Parts: sequence; C-alpha cells; structure tokens
Amino acid sequence: MQTDFCKQLGVDAPIFAFTHCRDVVVEVSKAGGIGVLGAVGFSAEQLKEELDWIDAHIGDHIYGVDTAIPQKYEGMDKSTPEELVAMIQAAIPEQHRDFAAKLLNDAGVPEWPDANDGISLSFSAVQAQALVDEALTRPKCKMIVNALGTPPPEIVKQVHDAGRLIGALAGRLKHGIAHKEAGLDFVVCQGSEGGGHAGEVTSMVLWPQMIDAVAPLPVLAAGGIGNGRQMLAAMSMGAAGVWMGSRWLISTEAQSEPAQRESYKSASSEDTVRSRSFTGKTARMLKNEWTEAWEQEDTPDPLPMPLQGYLTFDAVRRTHRYAGVEDCQKVAFNPVGQVVGQMNTEESCRDIMYSLLNEYAEALENVQGLSS
Repeated sequence: MQTDFCKQLGVDAPIFAFTHCRDVVVEVSKAGGIGVLGAVGFSAEQLKEELDWIDAHIGDHIYGVDTAIPQKYEGMDKSTPEELVAMIQAAIPEQHRDFAAKLLNDAGVPEWPDANDGISLSFSAVQAQALVDEALTRPKCKMIVNALGTPPPEIVKQVHDAGRLIGALAGRLKHGIAHKEAGLDFVVCQGSEGGGHAGEVTSMVLWPQMIDAVAPLPVLAAGGIGNGRQMLAAMSMGAAGVWMGSRWLISTEAQSEPAQRESYKSASSEDTVRSRSFTGKTARMLKNEWTEAWEQEDTPDPLPMPLQGYLTFDAVRRTHRYAGVEDCQKVAFNPVGQVVGQMNTEESCRDIMYSLLNEYAEALENVQGLSS
C-alpha cells in the first residue's frame, strides 16, 4: 500500500510514527514506515547524540525530526536562551511554584539529584533554530515537522534549500490553510482524540474538511488511530498517511518506565482528559490527582504557555525518573490519546506495523465485500 506521498519519500507504508524514543524511530523505519523523533525539550547537543545513534542503526532507511518552531512568543526579543529562561522564571508567581511543589511532595516524588541542572526547552527561535540546523546535517533526515504552528518563512526556505520536506500539525482548519499558504509540503491534521496538544473538533469531522481545504497538499491523519480499521477510515477520506504517537508508548522498544506502561495498559479511553496543567495549552493526557488539582476553584489556574511548561519542567522530569515510586503516577505527566483503551499488550514495533497492515487489509476486504 503506497500513496503518492509515500512514493515521494521512498517508504513502503504510509505510517508515520511520532515518538521521543530513538529505538522506535529506527524500528518503524526499518519495518517500512517512517519514524519521526520528537525533539521538543532537547538541547542541540542532546539531539546530536540521538541522531548519531539513529544514523548508526537505521541502515538505508529515512526518518524525520519534530520540534517546536515558534513564530511569535513572549520574550522573542531576547537574544539568547539563557535570557529567555531568566525572563520566564521571573514571571512565574510564587504561589504556583509552591502549589506544584506541594503536589510532588505529597506524592513522595524525590527531588532531582542535581539542583544546578537547568531547563532546556525549545520554545524560542534561538533554540529551535539550533535543532533544525542539527537535523539538516543528516542526509537520512528527510522531513522536519513543526508542532507549534506555521514555521517562520526563513525556516521553510532553509528546509527547502536543503532538499527536505517541511510540515506542521494543525488542530483547526484555519491552521492547515495557513500552513498551505506558507508553502509547507504537508499537514498533520490531529483531531481532539489525539494525545498531547489537539483542537476541539473530532478526527472524523476534521480530517475530510482539512483534506478538502488544503488540497492538493498531502494530509496525514492523526488522533484516534490505533489499529488498521481506523487507519482504513482515515485513508478512505483521502489522507496521504496516518500519524500515530500513542500506539508506540508501550512497544517493547519504547523507553517508558514499567509503572508508566502499567498506567497506560490499565487505562480506558474514558481515563484521558484535555488539561492545561502541564504545558499551559490544552493537551490530552491520563487524568490523575495532578490534573484534577489544577481544576479546583481554590487552586491556582494554569499559566499560559510557555510559563506553565517551565513551571512543570521539574515535575515532568522527576516523575519520569522516579516513575516507580509508589504514588508517583498520581502526579505524573502521561500524554496519550483516547486510543489508550486499545493499548493492552506490549508488542515490538515491527509486530505493531504488521498488525496495522493486516487489519487494514482485512477491513478493506470486508468493505469491498459489501459491494454488489
């Protein structure tokens, strides 16, 4: 099964795996899809280390890099990441710091071992530019994806001049149209079912509208895809491929800690919530005591992005590092889509790929059997 977009990239299957795990990137690409490394939160040095490993293990296959390239943001006049971080830290109210610290302490989450280990988040143009520069030094990196709106014109030109493709996520129709007008090569259209940041409109409604609105630009369908039947639904609407993130979280190659895996495996689709409590923008994740605490009337409201993300950076890394602590999952950041209710068993990325394609073929056969 190949779409024109697959042929353009030279991959066998229109399955795009968004992941923060380099092993998943490699295994999905080797199995015929294309792994896309989520680099938000990486420093340029960390990204170099990850891409060095991917290049050494992926063979002749290709991959992509996803980052957050802002057009406008608070503090964009600051010339260095250090100045930006200092400005944002000064803007975070003390009551928010105290509230976040209390939630972590009440759950018994240990402190981060190095108090001088600072924050590195790619929310500024300076940081994002460094990540794009590093990614474009890699011949096997064939696409750059922006998770934070339409990329600035200079980034679009830089990626095109390097002979690569550039796309961006869109949770609203107007965002996809803006991507097309900016000269992007594809749109990742994510419905509200998806994990992480997503809009208000469900995939079944949003996908066909987006496909029509940005045609002939390829659209990758995201949000609510966890098996081959859902994949067929997206492809039948005209999608050029499917963009999947949640499904890989409990793959055998994923870096999820055992306690985090169990949280995902035991959750139903009703156990997710769209919350601003970790990033400042509405994102879908497993609901827990942390997400519920920020919704109470007598507690602080989440700050806007990027303030809330800088406030909770320590919480995210601590709950990941100490995921096995008894009550840690009560306050952990576990972004995932509503397909979490289908994520019950751990499989290798290769087996997941085979299952997706086999289920797709069986579903297609069933539909064709309905024709007279």
